[in-house]
Amino acid sequence: MIRIVCIAIVAILLLGGQAVGQEPAVEGRCMTCHKEKTTGLYNQWLSSAHGEHNVTCLDCHGAQKGDADAYMHEKALIATLVTPRDCGTCHEKEAEQVSNSYHATAGQILDSQDAYLAMVAGGHPVAITGCESCHGTKVEVDPDSPNKLSPKDWPNSGIGRINPDGSLGSCNACHQRHSFTKAQARQPEACSKCHLGPDHPQKEIYEESKHGNTYYTHKDQMNLSADRWVVGQDYYAAPTCATCHMSATDAQEVNHDVGLRISWTLRPPISEHKKNWQTKRANMKEVCSTCHEDQFVEGHYYQYDAVVRLYNEKFARPATEIMNMVEQKDLLEYPADFSNEIEWTYWELWHHEGRRGRMGASMMGPDYTWWHGIYEVIKHFYLKYIPQARDYGDPEINAYIDSLLEEHPMHRWVNQPTSDLREAIRNGEIQDIYDDTFQDERE
Repeated sequence: MIRIVCIAIVAILLLGGQAVGQEPAVEGRCMTCHKEKTTGLYNQWLSSAHGEHNVTCLDCHGAQKGDADAYMHEKALIATLVTPRDCGTCHEKEAEQVSNSYHATAGQILDSQDAYLAMVAGGHPVAITGCESCHGTKVEVDPDSPNKLSPKDWPNSGIGRINPDGSLGSCNACHQRHSFTKAQARQPEACSKCHLGPDHPQKEIYEESKHGNTYYTHKDQMNLSADRWVVGQDYYAAPTCATCHMSATDAQEVNHDVGLRISWTLRPPISEHKKNWQTKRANMKEVCSTCHEDQFVEGHYYQYDAVVRLYNEKFARPATEIMNMVEQKDLLEYPADFSNEIEWTYWELWHHEGRRGRMGASMMGPDYTWWHGIYEVIKHFYLKYIPQARDYGDPEINAYIDSLLEEHPMHRWVNQPTSDLREAIRNGEIQDIYDDTFQDERE
């Protein structure tokens, strides 16, 4: 009740006050008008930390003369778009961390194969409302539009949005406007708008894991609205995405650079270690050690690394080598990317199925590691991709495939009787083939 009275007093003062550089009572008119015309928006702001601390509409939306997207609205110069540069006026550290993160580069999808597939094979409207809604788009200024933003690019809250002021990113991709609650950003749903589906199903993997199961059954114990949110101290029932990738621990402060605890890059066809991966892995292990003993944490990474190496060596490298030979020999029937069946098979092997298997192992999701992941890789590698490559009838490609299936220890099984293979499992001979995948990453 006291807070509501205080906000009411502030609003009354604003109605009679004068904002610097603006007409008298402009800020008060913003509130009065939006309370009537966009009630939900107004109430989100009113109950937010911004509302409590008298951060008003013009503090975020106020523009300067010369801003590309500035326009006059009710005697105030404003911009519809609030960018990380705007937010950085108050949240300087957070804005800098975001600008240094992989999230800030997500809008560069505009130059990637993903964008090519959506734009050419699909169509521009699909790319706008699909890919760019998560990755971000380049927001263009339209002088003829009432709010100076092109309807082809706005609305857009993609995490790597390219803004007219040159900044990259969108804070409200995680902190939904106009409430901006800490609790909302700390929950897995904040990430699951984009991190789900056939090629990056972190949402689904998390939900099937024990971490997700424990979170959804103990959500009321997570203390999500607390100002301080240190894992193991302020909450300990379960981790969320934010816990592992961003939030504070005993030894680490909260950080908006989501890549500081990720050691593998699982996005490309062949997995790669990130720069300074040992430091980043140590950061993540420190989070894990809040709730798990060291032996448990080491065991998880031992198994996870083995799956990544298995995928790389058994499937990704041979499949990529075959695709390179097909392209270098100019064997594709049609010239455009994705106009040949083998290109789609290769794409889905690594971009969909291979990612699911690797990501499943990284987040302890067994169903995604196997049935949605490596199982699909196996089936399509042997029964679709290899036959499609053989169909070209190229002697060099066929010789490579013959050698792979007859001599490579991980692939020889296709030419052996099942009874012999079952016996090899019982004797530990199959397991011995994969010993190299379990080598210690520190060696």
